[in-house]
Amino acid sequence: MPGFDKVVTSYADAMHGLEDNMTVIAGGFGLCGIPEGLIAEIKRLGTKGLTVVSNNCGVDGFGLGLLLEDKQIKKMVSSYVGENMLFEKQLLNGELEVELTPQGTLAEKMRAGGAGIPAFYTATGFGTPVGDGKESRNFNGRDYILEESITGEFAIVKAWKADRYGNCMYRHTAMNFNPLAATAGKITVVEVEEIVEPGELEPSQIHTPGIYVDRIIKGSFEKRIERLVTSKGA
Repeated sequence: MPGFDKVVTSYADAMHGLEDNMTVIAGGFGLCGIPEGLIAEIKRLGTKGLTVVSNNCGVDGFGLGLLLEDKQIKKMVSSYVGENMLFEKQLLNGELEVELTPQGTLAEKMRAGGAGIPAFYTATGFGTPVGDGKESRNFNGRDYILEESITGEFAIVKAWKADRYGNCMYRHTAMNFNPLAATAGKITVVEVEEIVEPGELEPSQIHTPGIYVDRIIKGSFEKRIERLVTSKGA
């Protein structure tokens, strides 16, 4: 990767440096906008003891759900269990530590981590199990709890287009948590559908500046639908 060129051509290079017991922040919402190839590479590497921060944990046999099969994930920080029966089973059996976090709070934890903000106050979760054991304060007559921000050794992200300098664009709802995750990793790896030359992206349309990105790889995506619902017709 000479100079500003952040493109790598193998998934082994993309995830180089990932080790056991690291924290990985993953973009995506359900199966929408997930870095499929990067997740599959973590599966191939067999890295264990991971703390994974993501809105959910994919589904059985796909997405982050792949990493549950060999118990590569030690802890999930997520907003919901979703469609993943193995996730539910490991949670209930005590095989997987799960820190359920309100979705907006999780997004802000990533954003704050990327911005260098160590913690913030939010009213969400006060008076519920989410707030148990956390510092609380009253501002202008309303109670808030203190939430710590999140950073990780790696962030894995899926984008639509990127140039070789790492400037990224997301497409429609596949943006979701990806821009937030991209800021919160010490090493941020972005898997994209298309790589273009610097200057080809309209500057006003760039969602993640290349300053946040360390590696870019062109992937191919199945884009599986999490729950397919079809009309029965007339």
